[in-house]
Amino acid sequence: MDLSDLPGGLAGTAAEGAAEAAAAANGLPPADPPPVRKPAAIWDRIKFLLLFGALFLFVVAAQVSGNPLMTWGDAFSIEARSSWWLLALIGVEMARQVHMFIGERSSPYYVFWTDRVFGRAEKRMLRLDDWNRFRASRAAKWIITLLVALFIYARVVHLSMFDAVVQVPSDLWSAIPLLLQVVLLLVIVVGQFVAIFWFMSKGGVEVYYPDDVKTRFTDVWGQDHVVSRVKENVFYLEHPEEIEGKGGYVPGGILLWGPPGTGKTLLAEAVAGETGKPYVFIDPGAFQAMFMGVGILKVKSLFRKLRKLALRYGGVIAFFDEADSLGNRGQLSQGFNRGSERAASSHRTAHLASHLGAHGWRAPSYADGLADLTGCNGLHYLTDQAKAEVVGHRASTAGGLGFGPDGPGRPSGRTVNRVVAGMGGMGGGDMGTLQALLAEMSGLKKPRGFLNRVVRRALGMKPKPPPKYRILIMMATNMPNSLDEALLRPGRIDRQYEVGYPSKEGRIKTYEGYLAKVKHELTDDQVERLATMSTEATGATIKDTVNEALTQAIKDGREVITWADILRARVIKEHGLPDDHEHIERERHSIALHEACHAVVAYRLQRGRVIDMATIERRGGVGGFVASVNVEDSMFQWKSEVEIQVMVSLASLVGERMFFDGDNTVGVGGDLRSATYLVSRSISMAAMGDTISSWLTLANDLPINPIAVDADRPFGEQVEAKLQALYRRTEDVLAANRHEVLALTHALETHKTITGEDVEAIMEGREGPTVDGRRYHEPEFLDIAEEYHHSALRAHRGANGSELHLPELDRVAATATDQTASSSSSAVAETD
Repeated sequence: MDLSDLPGGLAGTAAEGAAEAAAAANGLPPADPPPVRKPAAIWDRIKFLLLFGALFLFVVAAQVSGNPLMTWGDAFSIEARSSWWLLALIGVEMARQVHMFIGERSSPYYVFWTDRVFGRAEKRMLRLDDWNRFRASRAAKWIITLLVALFIYARVVHLSMFDAVVQVPSDLWSAIPLLLQVVLLLVIVVGQFVAIFWFMSKGGVEVYYPDDVKTRFTDVWGQDHVVSRVKENVFYLEHPEEIEGKGGYVPGGILLWGPPGTGKTLLAEAVAGETGKPYVFIDPGAFQAMFMGVGILKVKSLFRKLRKLALRYGGVIAFFDEADSLGNRGQLSQGFNRGSERAASSHRTAHLASHLGAHGWRAPSYADGLADLTGCNGLHYLTDQAKAEVVGHRASTAGGLGFGPDGPGRPSGRTVNRVVAGMGGMGGGDMGTLQALLAEMSGLKKPRGFLNRVVRRALGMKPKPPPKYRILIMMATNMPNSLDEALLRPGRIDRQYEVGYPSKEGRIKTYEGYLAKVKHELTDDQVERLATMSTEATGATIKDTVNEALTQAIKDGREVITWADILRARVIKEHGLPDDHEHIERERHSIALHEACHAVVAYRLQRGRVIDMATIERRGGVGGFVASVNVEDSMFQWKSEVEIQVMVSLASLVGERMFFDGDNTVGVGGDLRSATYLVSRSISMAAMGDTISSWLTLANDLPINPIAVDADRPFGEQVEAKLQALYRRTEDVLAANRHEVLALTHALETHKTITGEDVEAIMEGREGPTVDGRRYHEPEFLDIAEEYHHSALRAHRGANGSELHLPELDRVAATATDQTASSSSSAVAETD
């Protein structure tokens, strides 16, 4: 049968099927059908005709009902002349339906009207900028609304629209008393609720216009790598055509995360200052509200303001400070979903702990550690990673030595707290506020306006897309893990930059920047050493340290900051003020010797770290400590480095037993806990012992019995053997440096607190900032120091009449002079 014998519709369908079959036979993909308009439903074709027809019949019926002598024919003729525009609308609608009907069946006709007619008109409209089109659209809406109201009023008073225009002012004037009563009633009933919610929806949002922001990128010190990346976003914000013209899109969200005080807020202000765009600061508590729904109103009001500012100024920057207050919607579900996993993990961990306990090993706890931190806290001389292992992660069974809680790439010494509070869940926030924020951040491209979205769709027309709002959202937090995952997805937050601790060069630049604002005597070498000692200093802490140094100088009646002022300020800010407490003499000597042993072992063995200060001044429950700082920004620790940390911890026990005939204080408890934990952790996870298996992995991740792995050598015995071996090595170090231990002990008893430079001067026999180390290397000092220590040892044993008198270096020098003079006299006598 020939296709021409079929009806038109079936013939077209058969022809298309034949073409697809031929293409499939030739191995080619089927051709795309020609573009036509989507067929409309019957109701969509007749709904406006029924509406206009019903309206015309209504006015005809009103004409008939008002005059008994009026016939339907006369009424129809009269209304056809007076309401001709209704008939014209019916005609226009019929023509529109014919136009749509043809477009559904003829592709050339549809393409001609869509591309050439309406497409060209749309392009002409786009010649106006977004702001002018917005204002013109609003004016047109008001005019149409007034015309509709005027038509209704004219029909009510039986006047023409032109006569109604003249009559409206007088009728409004006469109806003012009634209108005022109605308005007053509405104001009283509704106004109170509107006022309450309006006032509650305000606050927490501050707008700074371009002239108000003076911060520039040159004001951000020590974060050059982050500034260079943020400049890319600034470039695309000011020149969007550079990326949009090539098929991309302008990144609309930046997350700045890192420790407090590193300059995240300052960086956001610099972005606003460099771009010349309005800067909207959103307070962390802006979305907290007593009543439900207020937070949602605040979000919508905020983004309405952002869109207007973006149109007016060509872009806007919205900065959410402390973004972790936004909360996390999944906290409750995560808690329930992961409960079974945590229970299973806890069961396996308990099983392993019971096995280790049977061999004499007990897992250290943080609470137990606090009870033993008396005399020496056992932490200051450890590296940041070791501190985190001992304190920050004692209760955790995840992670490993040298890795942070989030895996490789984040040092374990810088932990991220998983605290969830705020908008979305368990933080007292408004229900739905976070969801409203997510919808606004991803919903900026939806059509806006009642006429655009409703009327155009009702007319079968596609709504116009909104203008491109240039809104750059920046967020800052020091707890990125508490943010909702949906908030961080690309499209909402496109870039995530870590604003971490500044590098050494950054710290030098930051110190130089703040020191340039005051008078000081610091040299370039001292500034470099200051930056070396302040490994985890932020811009805020550096600024505070310089200000504290200025305060110390003013107290001494000076305006110029000295090196001593800076060192004193660092001690106050990092370690706090010492207590007003004096140790008794024999206890002072034991504490000084305890810390001197730590300092000697640390000085002789540590790599990449230097001693910052040593003190025997009491601070709370800590009788003294030796603090060390990194001089290298290393990420991982080696086995040998962990062993050195353990030896530094054991130095106090070894030293006390060596100098006090096998006796030791309970002040070594914190040191032993640190040493035991580091060894246990390293053996169980970093192959520091006789085995290479990971005990915690077996306990947490595998459903097997880990006892068989260590059947030949119990875990506790491996820990004790490693500690004993390191104990003996520490003994050798202290025995070889007995003179230096006694010298540092004397310096600590004399000065209470000495700097790392002073420790180095004493160890090397050089002159230090406050201590002359050469005096401690004079031959007679060791005899006097040994004599003083034996006096302290007798006092420790409780011998009657044992009094301690700390020898002074002047007496040491005088003794040396007398001995030299005596030797000279003897030599002269022998010559005579």
